[in-house]
Amino acid sequence: MTHRRITVRLLAGFVAAVAAVGLAACGTGEEALPDNQVVAEPPRPVGMQDPAVVPTGPAAPSGSCDPRASLRPSGSLPPPRQMPGGTAMAEIVQRGRLIVGVDQNNYQFGFRDPLTGQLTGFDIDIAREIARGLFGDPARIQFRAISSADRIKVVQEGTVDMVVRTMTINCERWQQVSFSTEYFTAGQRVLVNRGSGVRRIEDLRDRKVCAAAGSTSIRNIAAKGTRPVSVVNWTDCLVLLQQNQVVAVSTDDSILVGLAAQDPNTEVVGPRFSDEPYGVAISRESPELVRFVNGVLARIRADGTWTRLYRRWLTSLGPAPAPPVARYRD
Repeated sequence: MTHRRITVRLLAGFVAAVAAVGLAACGTGEEALPDNQVVAEPPRPVGMQDPAVVPTGPAAPSGSCDPRASLRPSGSLPPPRQMPGGTAMAEIVQRGRLIVGVDQNNYQFGFRDPLTGQLTGFDIDIAREIARGLFGDPARIQFRAISSADRIKVVQEGTVDMVVRTMTINCERWQQVSFSTEYFTAGQRVLVNRGSGVRRIEDLRDRKVCAAAGSTSIRNIAAKGTRPVSVVNWTDCLVLLQQNQVVAVSTDDSILVGLAAQDPNTEVVGPRFSDEPYGVAISRESPELVRFVNGVLARIRADGTWTRLYRRWLTSLGPAPAPPVARYRD
């Protein structure tokens, strides 16, 4: 049982005891509680929206669209620190560090190690491999912790060079940012308290379900007839579930298994009901950087690095599969 769950139950017991004493003092139990009697409610995470704002996004482009298809690498990767002049890669090398938007609350993908204080996880290591390709040194990197809702914004504004943050590639987002080839495949499922009786997303119609603001998960659960509640970070969803403010959390299974690992009283249930391919988000103004990143991803698929990273971080999802196959649009 987690510390938060213990705290909530103790608080609930305290409130019940106070109420009982108040009724006993009244004699009949039919009189109104004193004006100063306060019934405590669980705290709400900063940024929580209930009901959630369901994002609409730009209209999907007309005609055929293969969201997984990215730009083909331009031949062999250039040697580290020897990037072609006038490219985004050359500017990054000149600056001396790669700036990447990441998560710091997603256990196994992007989280802060409590022992070292350093950001670590599968996404973090993917970003480090890109830095290795640029500099020959995976440590030449600056991480900026961002929310799901800010992923597109920070790329468009140039605050970061790229985002590596469990970001689903889709045709709508391609109109706002560019993507690398797919580096991980996930699918949306449901996290609930053990013994809840919920076995699939259809069991949650008209019930409160939590997801991160600005994620595709919000739209997916709204389409299933749930009552979406949004928060800034996924760990806030876990707290709301522990406090019984929501009956479930729903997002990619890759994220849910990390939450379940932090609270053994929860479980991931039901089949996948969405397809969530992850890509590195990059400015539409830097196609050469997209091609470079795709070259790095091609290397780590071929040399076993991808499988090594999977086995380091993601065995809770099952045995390591083959890396996602790259698809190109040119």
